[in-house]
Amino acid sequence: MTSKAYDYNKIAGRHVLIIGGTSGLGLAVAKATLFASGIVTISSSSPSRVSSTVQALTAEFPDAQVAGYACDLSTDAVEAEIEALFAKLGRKVDHIVYTAGDPLAIAPLQEITREKIVAAGQLRFVAPLLVAKVGSRYLEGGVESSITLTTASTWELPIPDWSIVAGYAAGVGGITRGLALDLKPIRINAVSPGMVDTERWDALPPEQREGLYAHYASKYLTGRVTGPGDVAEAYIYLMKDYNITGRVIGTDSGALIM
Repeated sequence: MTSKAYDYNKIAGRHVLIIGGTSGLGLAVAKATLFASGIVTISSSSPSRVSSTVQALTAEFPDAQVAGYACDLSTDAVEAEIEALFAKLGRKVDHIVYTAGDPLAIAPLQEITREKIVAAGQLRFVAPLLVAKVGSRYLEGGVESSITLTTASTWELPIPDWSIVAGYAAGVGGITRGLALDLKPIRINAVSPGMVDTERWDALPPEQREGLYAHYASKYLTGRVTGPGDVAEAYIYLMKDYNITGRVIGTDSGALIM
């Protein structure tokens, strides 16, 4: 007989805020949450994308509770933007997932400037830290609540010209552990993906994009570049396991053993 504990869906009825939830990993987490009968609020910088994504999710999950609000994390007034976002929710949340990002700051070392370094950290370090600061006041609290950030495997597996990206990725690992201590017993974790087939790479010409995927697929132990649906499972796991905090979970096709 199956234990009752394993029958229990820990996502059902839980309110999950996904910052960066209109595309890529964030959208995949939203769909996985709704599939598990969770309640979803998404946010991104574009009001039109938020609106269209809420409509699409509602059409795909007609019985679900879905809402969305714009929040511009790129502004100097980012903390005020985050405060306004949480004020709009009208209720507390059980989990916060942060997947927001912007174009990768890839540059040869001799082309790196102070301005490029600072700009690259806004969405990848400053904003998630402030989301944790503000968001912790809106969480239900206890081990059943969590904040899950997003880093990248580049902090463990360097790539030429990716020093800025790798530096902030490592920083997210650091604040994950620090926040887990500061906000205990609320659980703080991070997901560290490898190459994932998302809209992030759509700016590349199709031939170049497919060549990039083929290159990584030939090196990955899984023999493929995965889509966001697989990686979303890591975020769901971190919401459900009340015994994990301060950890960075890799989902990278075995990249570190290449």
